[in-house]
Amino acid sequence: MNHLIDQLQNWIRPGDTLWWGQATAEPLTLTRALVAHRHALARGGRLSVFVGIAASDTLQPGQADVLDFFGYAAGGAHRALAQAGVLDILPCHYSQLPGLIRAGVLPADVVLLQVSPPDEAGRYSLGQVQEYLPAVLERARVVIAEVHPDVPWTHGGVHLKASDFALLVDAEHPPLAQSRSAPGPVEQAIARHVAGLVEDGATLQLGIGNLPEAVLAALHGHRDLGLHSGAVGDGIADLAEAGVLTNAKKSVDAGVGIGGILMGSDRLRRWAHRNPALQLRATDYTHDPEVLAASHKLAAINAAIEVDLTGQINAEVAAGCYVGAVGGAVDFLRGAARSRGGLPIVALPATAKGASRIVARLSGPVSTPRSDAGLIVTEHGVADLRGQTLGRRLRRLIAIAAPEHREDLERQAHELLRRCGAVLK
Repeated sequence: MNHLIDQLQNWIRPGDTLWWGQATAEPLTLTRALVAHRHALARGGRLSVFVGIAASDTLQPGQADVLDFFGYAAGGAHRALAQAGVLDILPCHYSQLPGLIRAGVLPADVVLLQVSPPDEAGRYSLGQVQEYLPAVLERARVVIAEVHPDVPWTHGGVHLKASDFALLVDAEHPPLAQSRSAPGPVEQAIARHVAGLVEDGATLQLGIGNLPEAVLAALHGHRDLGLHSGAVGDGIADLAEAGVLTNAKKSVDAGVGIGGILMGSDRLRRWAHRNPALQLRATDYTHDPEVLAASHKLAAINAAIEVDLTGQINAEVAAGCYVGAVGGAVDFLRGAARSRGGLPIVALPATAKGASRIVARLSGPVSTPRSDAGLIVTEHGVADLRGQTLGRRLRRLIAIAAPEHREDLERQAHELLRRCGAVLK
């Protein structure tokens, strides 16, 4: 480890901004060396670190003595950084990240990568991710990577030669995994409702977590589904190996599934390894509005913290803590709305710790405006808000709220409509 620190000191300068892949794409050997020896690497100055979703506990609030954390979300273990007030959150659409990086608005000096062993042509794959890293690679002064035999070689996007690295080391830790847990009855009920909306031949985009995995499990009776998503989980591999996910009916990238990052277990990595039916692509392709609009029957399935009675969605404040995560939801919902036969879906449990998640007034900012609301799904049903007036929206959303909260929501709805001058029908 001391030898690695000496090597890192040759390349990392005080004041540098460092980037690496989020979640499962975190290069643990390098990131853990960085935080453990941050004082030696900063040499009396400070270092900045871009933060995405966490699949590890590498970053801790106490490291803010030398490290400045900024990022688009306080996801996973990074919630602790936000709660401690040491994470400066960037509230932007995920699709904007590559442009901000290339323009130099978001500085990028050093990139730490997790890469696969090279193929026969000597090309190293970024393995489990593309996302915003291609843009970072264009700007970074220094590229440092760790290689591990369990990192899959994946098609699509950027591949690197040995000469592209300032430093390439053997990884001491296997790649991170994000395991799935068995869905509960609420998740299963939501998944059945969502699966009932999705047609054969649809192209899927899904968020992250247990609920999207439950939706994937509920789709095994479908045929010729496709993939165009930021995140790719284990359930995608299950559907592909069951012959359900064929990508055959896609209007864009026919025959090929498109993703930004693998967020699953070793089972997903094995399926993805050298699989020509899967390409990992950069954010400016996975989230491109023209590509999404051209993808027929795009079913965009995303989550939310709460939805108000007019269709406004909060995805940024949870339990009073600002966690960011504007993310790609609006990009995908708008894309699905423009897609021929598309489904802009937001799915969420009707309650959290007994409190209704269908609310009269949001407890946080409007992450998705009511004008972009499409179909809201809870375990109690589906509220299709497309082309609906305020009064009709309220009635439909109350109908999918938890029964014990409906009376109170209806009372609040009448007061809301009185102020708006609308009618509850």
